[in-house]
Amino acid sequence: MTVRIRLKRVGAKKRPFYRIVVADSRSPRDGAFIEEIGYYNPTTEPTTLKVNNEKVQEWVQKGAQPSDTVKALLKRVEVANS
Repeated sequence: MTVRIRLKRVGAKKRPFYRIVVADSRSPRDGAFIEEIGYYNPTTEPTTLKVNNEKVQEWVQKGAQPSDTVKALLKRVEVANS
């Protein structure tokens, strides 16, 4: 079982809002997840990004792989080892 840190879209049509979640790689984009560790709102100016750094570190140490998009977002908030 591969665990990924990725985005889950929960916004309305034409109004994206994403939750940063830890999920099994086989589950669908908006499907079941293990834990929510933050959120990202690209519609606000400036964009809103909130991440629980301790949870990210914990999951990365357990072997969770962030997606390319989440990796870029984590670099924005300067999470170590992302």
